[in-house]
Amino acid sequence: MIRKKICMLGAFSVGKTSLIGRYVKSIFSEKYLTTVGVKIEKKTVEINGQDIQLMIWDLAGKDDFTDINMSYLRGAAGFILVIDPTRPATFQVAIDVLEKAITTVATVPVTVALNKADLKADWQVDENSLEILKQKGCELFETSAKDGTAVEALFESLTRQMLNA
Repeated sequence: MIRKKICMLGAFSVGKTSLIGRYVKSIFSEKYLTTVGVKIEKKTVEINGQDIQLMIWDLAGKDDFTDINMSYLRGAAGFILVIDPTRPATFQVAIDVLEKAITTVATVPVTVALNKADLKADWQVDENSLEILKQKGCELFETSAKDGTAVEALFESLTRQMLNA
């Protein structure tokens, strides 16, 4: 069986843990619990008749006082960068984290979850930030951990990219 490590990156409270919960356990909770350090979930998927075990590392979010422990990124085959478009500051955090991650780990596939698609009316999308992410080769998905929108597609796309890398 092939094993691939995915790291979830982004600011605090963007929905990294919720996306993992929706993907791995098909659950969503309104209760917010801050991730401290790292939490690891596993899920086995089948792509093109091949079993792949995904080890999904849920890293504590970055803010003005806490930085992401870059040693957690070692061995990662891909990143999911999570942004909350209802909070524009999370775009800049995502871009900063991505740049640090790329310098820490050789270039690996990156997908971006523009999370909270269920709140799209409240989004404050900065088209320039989206363009920067696209220029860095990131595939963007409008996701919702709450209702499941594009969560499977997000992880499947990254898994396929990791297999082809």
